[in-house]
Amino acid sequence: MDQPKVERMLQLMMLLTSNHYYTIEDIAEKFNMSPRTIYRYLDTFRNAGFVIQKHNNNVFYIDKSSKYFKEISELVHFTEEEAYILKSAIESIDENNLLKQNLKRKLYSVYDYKLIADIVVKPKNRDNIHQLIDAIEQKKQVRLCDYNSANSNSVSDRIVEPFAFTTNYIQLWCYELESHSVKLFKVSRIAKVEILNQDWECESQHIKGFIDIFRIHSNKKYPITIELTVRAANLLMEEYPLSDQYLTKINENKWLLRVEVSSFDGIGRFILGLYDEIKIIDSPQLKKFIDEKIMEMRRKSMENNRNVPSLDL
Repeated sequence: MDQPKVERMLQLMMLLTSNHYYTIEDIAEKFNMSPRTIYRYLDTFRNAGFVIQKHNNNVFYIDKSSKYFKEISELVHFTEEEAYILKSAIESIDENNLLKQNLKRKLYSVYDYKLIADIVVKPKNRDNIHQLIDAIEQKKQVRLCDYNSANSNSVSDRIVEPFAFTTNYIQLWCYELESHSVKLFKVSRIAKVEILNQDWECESQHIKGFIDIFRIHSNKKYPITIELTVRAANLLMEEYPLSDQYLTKINENKWLLRVEVSSFDGIGRFILGLYDEIKIIDSPQLKKFIDEKIMEMRRKSMENNRNVPSLDL
């Protein structure tokens, strides 16, 4: 099977596993192919074990009960951790090897941002994300209507220049015109997106903020150093794969983590969960944060004990 045909079939499979339902005519027009060819591809999918469903209004999709649906759904999008592993593998190939560039080119030719978004986002956010993708591609400003801010505890419209998404389209990097700053907005808190007839004005300011290995973001960076047991190091790498590049093996029983974090919340939760297997080294601010958390936990525990009614026997 030639490469263009494989790419078309993969794109069609992604389309059929999205939250949209399409008629044969819609699909044929989208891929610039004849309806007969689309039917032939559908037969190929059926023969491979996928359940192709057809509604009364002549729309088609791959049923989620299909044997391979879960595997395909997991393959059509990379999380940040998966992308890091894949990137490391590809970059390890010699620069003079044509395979390296071919791998990158094939990935980009198969993936379509809107189809990926349809698969990984909730249906209620789909239309807003489509609008945002269009705005980014066209370099247009948008109005985030009735944005529900947890920080200011308010609902208001925001005029922004959107320029990138975080993993799985959960958050949106934007330059906000009013505050003259780059901010992250949660897509689920946007009521509606309106694309404005105004091009980007501050593209030079479109710089993503810092997101640490614990997936927490801020404009600040705090260097931390901690010593971990083998168990703690393994749990860290399993829960937060990006930590792997910042871990150094001291000996058979100990590892050292040197990394910058956006806040102490992520690393703090991890330390408190494994307090007897982690030692804080040369990070006085982190140590103070942990000590305060422990004191707060003790205080709340004492309050809870006082509020527990006694049982009269």
